[in-house]
Amino acid sequence: MNKRILIVEDDVHISKIIKMNLNLVHYETTEAYDGYEALEAIKHGKYDLILLDIMIPRMDGFALMERIKSYQIPVIFLTAKNSVFDKVKGLKLGADDYIVKPFEAIELLARIETVLRRYGHGDSVIEFKSVKVYIEKREVTVNGDAVELTPKEFDLLVVLIKNKNIALSREQFLDKVWGGDYFGETRTVDMHIKSVRKKLNLQDYIKTIYKIGYRLEE
Repeated sequence: MNKRILIVEDDVHISKIIKMNLNLVHYETTEAYDGYEALEAIKHGKYDLILLDIMIPRMDGFALMERIKSYQIPVIFLTAKNSVFDKVKGLKLGADDYIVKPFEAIELLARIETVLRRYGHGDSVIEFKSVKVYIEKREVTVNGDAVELTPKEFDLLVVLIKNKNIALSREQFLDKVWGGDYFGETRTVDMHIKSVRKKLNLQDYIKTIYKIGYRLEE
């Protein structure tokens, strides 16, 4: 079952962008545009995580956070308030993370994934078409048959699936798979993509994005 995320954001444009990015990677989303609407949604719905703006009408994010502590739902603050005081206050109230606007969609998805994993809601098995990836065992199957990947090919595949339908640059692949201190050529990414495509029969699904990088596309 897909994870359910409540987006509490009074800026409709920003809320829709967040919703679109989360839906692309198959999170189920509900939107609320003020504190009271969010509180009602939390009382009557079931959510795996809440993205909570602080400066929202009728009841601000800090006040809402106080009201929903008993629900024990992970909360990430998304806010333009960037002072240390506000960050400390948010975290002391029990938030699991604090992201200052503007932010990249890929960063938001990574933070969500980290928080969900911390609460035991992370996916130990992820899938794409006939490909199944067993994260903890680091095993991959296609139609039930095991396929041998190198460690970097495995990590690359996980990044592709977790960011399905999102275009990633070669530099982003290098950062996520090889680490921020890697100084090799971006051609390394091309070679590994080629190998993953061939081994897993994903030639039709891993799209080359001209002058950018790659996107796993359904």
